[in-house]
Amino acid sequence: PNRFYAPWCGYCKKLEPVWHDVGAELKSSGSPVRVGKMDATAYSGMASEFGVRGYPTIKLLKGDLAYNYKGPRTKDDIVEFANRVAGPAVRALPSKQMFEHMMKRHDVLFVYVGGESPLKEKYNDVASELIVYTYFFSASEEVFPESVTLPELPAVVVFKDGGYFTYDGECCVAMDFQFGHMDGNDYINSLIMGEVSVPSVIILNTSNEQYFLPSEPIETMEQLVQFINGVLNGSAQAYGGDGVIQRIKRVAFDARSTIMSVFRSSPLLGCFLFGLPLGVISLMCYGICTAESDDGSDDIDALKREGLTDEEEEEEEDRQCAAELEGPEEGENEEDDAGEKDPEEKKTD
Repeated sequence: PNRFYAPWCGYCKKLEPVWHDVGAELKSSGSPVRVGKMDATAYSGMASEFGVRGYPTIKLLKGDLAYNYKGPRTKDDIVEFANRVAGPAVRALPSKQMFEHMMKRHDVLFVYVGGESPLKEKYNDVASELIVYTYFFSASEEVFPESVTLPELPAVVVFKDGGYFTYDGECCVAMDFQFGHMDGNDYINSLIMGEVSVPSVIILNTSNEQYFLPSEPIETMEQLVQFINGVLNGSAQAYGGDGVIQRIKRVAFDARSTIMSVFRSSPLLGCFLFGLPLGVISLMCYGICTAESDDGSDDIDALKREGLTDEEEEEEEDRQCAAELEGPEEGENEEDDAGEKDPEEKKTD
């Protein structure tokens, strides 16, 4: 298997010693599986090609297929996953002893019974895809206990809780609901962008991404049936969906989740990654808003404070020039007038 990690991821650092033990265990057991790791931030193109969206991500590469590991991050669980996926998708049960041994080891046992058929081809395809979750086997009808009777062959039989069930394709297609269970609520919380209490029941509509929650805790079979009937007849309130608003909420929720995971794993790195750009942008905005303009408004304001504008200043200069030009002429006229008056004044005298 290969582990995609990020240097700043706290979960990746916790997994490091476990990952080292996984490699040592597989090597000592002679397993053909090779263990490696890759910095997804340095090789982002490779990480994007394999669909890595979170850290750490564990994938086992087998041929053209890449299997995701989503189980507990312990040495034994990861080693068991690697050995299961690396082997054949469908394992044979040649004897009753082998069948009984596998029944003791596994809580759920999927077994194909019969020869070559279209059902076997589909079974093999499903096993190749779902081998990450459980084992798949094939056997003849003779290896089963006498209490196991099959109506027809080929058949797919599931052994669970001391009983067995035969696959019925028509019944599966006709079902309105498929039932499952999940440990914890982390995945559901991220799916509905909210929080679901544990334990709880939720119904998901995979066609339009809507979900339904009971109005009150379900404690009896009658309450569960009533809740399911409410979803079927449309009386139960639907949440979520795939509309534009929900998509915008999804983008915001994913961004918030990413930021919160960074701060939880490394607060100092989170402050640096998000605080520094915000600080630079804030300084740029402050500089733009407080920048002084060069349109001459400051000079006009200064002149206004002095009581003069550009036009008034020009008019004042024109008046001064006119006064200078008119000054000598007026002086000459006064002298001429004085010269003319002198003879008369003399006569009068």
